[in-house]
Order: sequence, then C-alpha cells, then structure tokens
Amino acid sequence: METRQSIEVCAPLTRCGEPPVPETGCDLVTVPTRQGLEAVDILRRGAGDAVGPVLHDDGGETLGFVVPPGTAAAWDVPGSTCTETDGRGLRLNPEPPVEGSDWLLPPGEADLATDPAVLRAALGEAARLIAAADNCR
Repeated sequence: METRQSIEVCAPLTRCGEPPVPETGCDLVTVPTRQGLEAVDILRRGAGDAVGPVLHDDGGETLGFVVPPGTAAAWDVPGSTCTETDGRGLRLNPEPPVEGSDWLLPPGEADLATDPAVLRAALGEAARLIAAADNCR
C-alpha cells in the first residue's frame, strides 16, 4: 500500500532583484515522537553526522525529518513514512509549514536536510534502544 501526501515544507528562495533559484524540494520522514527524539539525540551526538530541520506536531505524537527530494521513492523503514512535499527552494520557512506543528530544530539552526542513510541508521539504533529499555521494566 502506498500513501502519498503533499505538505509544503520548503519555500522558494529569492531576494528582491535576484533571479529565481532552481527548484530542489525536499521530502519528509515522519516517525513516532519517542523514536524520533532518540534519533535526534543519536544524530546530534554523531561525529559529523548532522541533522536537518525537524518538525513536531502539537499533539506530541510524531516528528518529521526533512530529507532530500527523492527519498520517498525508496523509503522502507518500518514504523515510519516518507512523503514528497510540494516545497521548492533551498531555504525552509521559519514558520511551521503545517497548522498544529512547530519546529523542534528550526531551519537555520540545522543543516538543510538529514542524510537518509544516516537517518535510517539512527532510527534503527533508536528502535533498539527503546526495545531494550522497554524490556527492562
């Protein structure tokens, strides 16, 4: 089953009098909050492994990682989804793109996007840490 959703996360990057920048876009990987927060910690502790902007919903149920365009076509990590966005440009809006969301790591305080392979590894490690913690109870 394939689910596609359209979310505008990226915005055009132009300044007054400058020619338009070529469109690049981005995709969004959505995961449960607990796993996402663990993954953010793992990514931020990693040597040279940077994390891009991360959204959270106000309900506290999910986190969304901004990843490069085209990631959705090959994303297959259990417990997560990756959606293409309608975004364009090289800079993300500082305002949250979806009502009822906010930035955990806002654009400008993070890299442009999280590397999908690095995110995949961090999500796997996060899942193992959560499983180990839950089994200790």
